[in-house]
Amino acid sequence: PLLASAHESGCIRLWSIQGNLMKELLPFSGRPSGPLTALCTDTFTKILLTGSKEGYVFRWNMGSFLEDSRNIKNAIKEELCWRAHAAEVVDLFIEEEKNVVVTASVDGSVRLWHARTGYYFGFFGQARMFDLTDTSRLILPSDVSGFSAIIKEESKHTEKKKIIYPLILDRDK
Repeated sequence: PLLASAHESGCIRLWSIQGNLMKELLPFSGRPSGPLTALCTDTFTKILLTGSKEGYVFRWNMGSFLEDSRNIKNAIKEELCWRAHAAEVVDLFIEEEKNVVVTASVDGSVRLWHARTGYYFGFFGQARMFDLTDTSRLILPSDVSGFSAIIKEESKHTEKKKIIYPLILDRDK
Protein backbone atom coordinates (compact mmCIF):
# COMPACT_ATOMS: atom_id res chain seq x y z
CA PRO A 1 0.00 0.00 0.00
CA LEU A 2 1.11 3.51 -0.81
CA LEU A 3 -0.32 6.96 -0.13
CA ALA A 4 0.28 9.89 -2.45
CA SER A 5 -0.24 13.56 -1.69
CA ALA A 6 -0.12 16.52 -4.07
CA HIS A 7 0.94 19.94 -2.81
CA GLU A 8 0.71 23.62 -3.62
CA SER A 9 4.46 23.70 -4.27
CA GLY A 10 4.00 21.28 -7.19
CA CYS A 11 5.61 18.51 -5.18
CA ILE A 12 4.23 14.97 -4.99
CA ARG A 13 4.99 13.01 -1.84
CA LEU A 14 4.71 9.24 -1.60
CA TRP A 15 4.18 7.76 1.85
CA SER A 16 4.24 4.25 3.27
CA ILE A 17 1.08 3.11 5.03
CA GLN A 18 2.97 3.59 8.32
CA GLY A 19 3.36 7.32 7.54
CA ASN A 20 7.02 7.31 6.47
CA LEU A 21 8.00 9.55 3.56
CA MET A 22 9.28 7.32 0.73
CA LYS A 23 9.82 9.79 -2.14
CA GLU A 24 9.36 13.43 -3.18
CA LEU A 25 8.88 14.32 -6.84
CA LEU A 26 8.72 17.50 -8.86
CA PRO A 27 7.62 17.63 -12.51
CA PHE A 28 10.52 18.13 -14.93
CA SER A 29 8.69 18.53 -18.22
CA GLY A 30 9.60 22.18 -18.58
CA ARG A 31 5.93 23.06 -18.27
CA PRO A 32 4.90 25.11 -15.26
CA SER A 33 3.25 22.69 -12.87
CA GLY A 34 2.23 25.21 -10.23
CA PRO A 35 0.06 24.05 -7.37
CA LEU A 36 -1.24 20.51 -7.83
CA THR A 37 -5.00 20.28 -7.43
CA ALA A 38 -5.94 16.69 -8.40
CA LEU A 39 -4.39 13.26 -8.11
CA CYS A 40 -5.36 9.72 -9.15
CA THR A 41 -3.85 6.33 -9.98
CA ASP A 42 -4.84 3.35 -12.07
CA THR A 43 -6.14 0.19 -10.40
CA PHE A 44 -2.69 -1.34 -9.90
CA THR A 45 -1.06 1.97 -8.85
CA LYS A 46 1.46 1.78 -11.68
CA ILE A 47 0.34 5.06 -13.27
CA LEU A 48 -0.03 8.29 -11.30
CA LEU A 49 -1.84 11.28 -12.80
CA THR A 50 -1.77 14.79 -11.36
CA GLY A 51 -3.64 17.92 -12.39
CA SER A 52 -2.50 21.47 -11.75
CA LYS A 53 -3.93 24.90 -11.11
CA GLU A 54 -2.60 25.99 -14.53
CA GLY A 55 -4.62 23.27 -16.31
CA TYR A 56 -1.81 20.77 -16.95
CA VAL A 57 -1.98 16.99 -16.50
CA PHE A 58 1.18 15.01 -15.70
CA ARG A 59 1.52 11.25 -16.11
CA TRP A 60 4.06 9.33 -14.00
CA ASN A 61 5.11 5.67 -14.27
CA MET A 62 5.58 4.16 -10.80
CA GLY A 63 5.75 0.47 -11.81
CA SER A 64 9.44 -0.23 -11.27
CA PHE A 65 9.55 1.87 -8.10
CA LEU A 66 6.74 -0.12 -6.50
CA GLU A 67 8.41 -3.43 -7.33
CA ASP A 68 11.43 -2.48 -5.19
CA SER A 69 11.35 1.00 -3.68
CA ARG A 70 14.74 0.51 -1.98
CA ASN A 71 16.57 0.10 -5.28
CA ILE A 72 17.78 3.55 -6.39
CA LYS A 73 17.70 2.52 -10.06
CA ASN A 74 13.94 1.95 -9.87
CA ALA A 75 12.88 5.54 -10.32
CA ILE A 76 9.48 7.06 -10.84
CA LYS A 77 9.47 8.48 -14.36
CA GLU A 78 7.47 11.41 -15.66
CA GLU A 79 6.23 10.14 -19.02
CA LEU A 80 3.80 12.72 -20.34
CA CYS A 81 2.54 16.25 -19.80
CA TRP A 82 -0.26 18.09 -21.57
CA ARG A 83 -2.42 21.15 -21.19
CA ALA A 84 -5.90 19.84 -20.55
CA HIS A 85 -7.68 23.09 -19.66
CA ALA A 86 -7.02 26.81 -19.68
CA ALA A 87 -8.07 26.91 -16.02
CA GLU A 88 -7.54 24.78 -12.90
CA VAL A 89 -8.02 21.00 -13.08
CA VAL A 90 -10.31 20.10 -10.17
CA ASP A 91 -10.64 16.35 -10.75
CA LEU A 92 -9.38 13.59 -13.00
CA PHE A 93 -9.52 9.83 -13.30
CA ILE A 94 -8.28 7.12 -15.62
CA GLU A 95 -10.72 4.69 -17.23
CA GLU A 96 -8.50 1.72 -17.94
CA GLU A 97 -10.85 -0.39 -20.05
CA LYS A 98 -11.23 2.37 -22.67
CA ASN A 99 -7.72 3.78 -22.00
CA VAL A 100 -8.96 7.34 -21.44
CA VAL A 101 -8.38 10.06 -18.88
CA VAL A 102 -11.32 12.23 -17.87
CA THR A 103 -10.54 15.72 -16.59
CA ALA A 104 -12.79 18.37 -15.04
CA SER A 105 -12.01 22.05 -14.62
CA VAL A 106 -13.31 25.13 -12.83
CA ASP A 107 -14.30 26.40 -16.29
CA GLY A 108 -17.18 23.88 -16.15
CA SER A 109 -15.86 21.55 -18.86
CA VAL A 110 -15.28 17.79 -18.63
CA ARG A 111 -12.91 16.42 -21.28
CA LEU A 112 -11.66 13.05 -22.55
CA TRP A 113 -8.01 12.32 -23.40
CA HIS A 114 -6.08 9.28 -24.59
CA ALA A 115 -4.32 7.90 -21.48
CA ARG A 116 -0.99 7.05 -23.14
CA THR A 117 -0.59 9.96 -25.56
CA GLY A 118 -2.62 12.82 -24.12
CA TYR A 119 -4.53 13.23 -27.41
CA TYR A 120 -7.84 15.06 -27.09
CA PHE A 121 -11.04 13.12 -27.85
CA GLY A 122 -13.61 15.76 -26.98
CA PHE A 123 -15.76 17.16 -24.21
CA PHE A 124 -18.95 16.02 -22.53
CA GLY A 125 -21.94 17.73 -24.12
CA GLN A 126 -20.53 17.92 -27.64
CA ALA A 127 -22.81 17.20 -30.60
CA ARG A 128 -20.65 14.48 -32.19
CA MET A 129 -20.01 11.06 -30.64
CA PHE A 130 -16.60 10.25 -29.13
CA ASP A 131 -14.33 8.29 -31.48
CA LEU A 132 -12.03 6.44 -29.08
CA THR A 133 -10.54 4.24 -31.82
CA ASP A 134 -8.73 6.94 -33.80
CA THR A 135 -5.75 8.17 -31.76
CA SER A 136 -3.90 9.54 -34.78
CA ARG A 137 -5.98 12.71 -35.17
CA LEU A 138 -4.21 15.61 -33.55
CA ILE A 139 -6.96 17.95 -32.45
CA LEU A 140 -7.06 20.35 -29.53
CA PRO A 141 -9.77 22.06 -27.56
CA SER A 142 -10.36 25.68 -28.61
CA ASP A 143 -8.82 27.14 -25.44
CA VAL A 144 -5.60 25.06 -25.47
CA SER A 145 -2.76 25.75 -27.90
CA GLY A 146 -0.09 23.12 -27.18
CA PHE A 147 0.11 19.40 -27.87
CA SER A 148 1.21 16.86 -25.27
CA ALA A 149 4.90 16.58 -24.48
CA ILE A 150 6.42 13.14 -24.13
CA ILE A 151 9.21 13.20 -21.57
CA LYS A 152 12.05 11.13 -23.04
CA GLU A 153 15.10 12.26 -21.14
CA GLU A 154 15.77 11.13 -17.64
CA SER A 155 16.77 13.83 -15.24
CA LYS A 156 17.92 14.08 -11.71
CA HIS A 157 15.81 17.22 -11.29
CA THR A 158 12.62 15.19 -10.78
CA GLU A 159 13.56 14.33 -7.22
CA LYS A 160 13.49 17.00 -4.58
CA LYS A 161 16.79 17.16 -2.70
CA LYS A 162 16.55 16.87 1.05
CA ILE A 163 18.33 19.84 2.60
CA ILE A 164 18.44 20.52 6.31
CA TYR A 165 18.41 24.15 7.42
CA PRO A 166 18.99 24.21 11.17
CA LEU A 167 17.46 27.15 13.01
CA ILE A 168 20.32 28.58 15.06
CA LEU A 169 20.18 31.95 16.76
CA ASP A 170 23.26 33.97 15.82
CA ARG A 171 23.30 37.09 18.01
CA ASP A 172 26.15 38.64 16.00
CA LYS A 173 24.02 38.78 12.83
